[in-house]
Amino acid sequence: MKKMGRTDLPAEQQKALRSAIRWEWFTIGYTLVTIALIALVVGGSQAMKTAWIEDMLSLIPQISFLVALLFIRRPPTRAFPFGHHRVMGVGHLVAGVALLAVGGNLAYEAISGLVRADHPSIGTVYLFGQTIWLGWFMVAVMSVIVIGPFFYGHAKAKLAPKLHNKVLYADADMAKADWTSTVASIVGVLGVGIGLWWLDGVAALFISLGIMWDGWRNSRGAIRDLIDQRARTEDDARPHPLIARIADRVEEFGWVRETAVRMRDMGQVFHVEVFVVPRGDEVRLEQIEEARSAIARLDWKVQDVVVIPTPSLPDEAEPAKHHASSAGA
Repeated sequence: MKKMGRTDLPAEQQKALRSAIRWEWFTIGYTLVTIALIALVVGGSQAMKTAWIEDMLSLIPQISFLVALLFIRRPPTRAFPFGHHRVMGVGHLVAGVALLAVGGNLAYEAISGLVRADHPSIGTVYLFGQTIWLGWFMVAVMSVIVIGPFFYGHAKAKLAPKLHNKVLYADADMAKADWTSTVASIVGVLGVGIGLWWLDGVAALFISLGIMWDGWRNSRGAIRDLIDQRARTEDDARPHPLIARIADRVEEFGWVRETAVRMRDMGQVFHVEVFVVPRGDEVRLEQIEEARSAIARLDWKVQDVVVIPTPSLPDEAEPAKHHASSAGA
């Protein structure tokens, strides 16, 4: 995949995208294996059942990412003049809502079990002539499967900033946090083994709340992007620094008195509106084109650039840093 809409991906991003696709397919395969393994030993533990469902839910971001890639490579058309980049945001929203809804249901079941004082039953299996407590197999399985997310979570976290992909970042963040759910499920199972039945319900509630938090955070971020909040970094931690870079670059042109930028995140690429107050009463077409080309060269993520001469800057647009500081002084 060398293009996203009309944007040609640089070599580094092409390599990162190919790597991300491989990691997503590997994660799907790994997760399917872990789902099958947990199904063999899930027993009557509420914590194990919750961890099992969490693994199923963790497939949603990977599938959303791979499906969205089929759409975002399409160029803009008159029917979709901004391209199909929003599909990535829709996938992000679907994943977040699914996590939030299922996590809420699991939390309700965990609380209900604790209120009813349900005592989970973990049976035994007969293996090689020995009767073995099933809980030991649960602990063994969960101890093994926790290894994978640690590695592919960090790998995806390194790729997400290169691609400015929030679905990939959310997937990586969830993977890196999976160890807490695994430890909780082990604690719940061992609690049942030593007679502390309520530990299983508490562990299930802890895992459920983690699912709900992932769902809330991803749903909130996806909705804000879809309703055109100011473009932010892939982790939503701060406004994207490219906004200030664009404003400062445009003010370097001699014919520009002041400028401000309004930038929206289309899902991996940006739509940029640059408002310019010229020094004179006339602006030539080649001056506008020169500014537009300079902006586009700043970063591969600049999908569309509109340069708008105007007598004054809109309040909601972000001005150049040095202009804003001088105005404040």
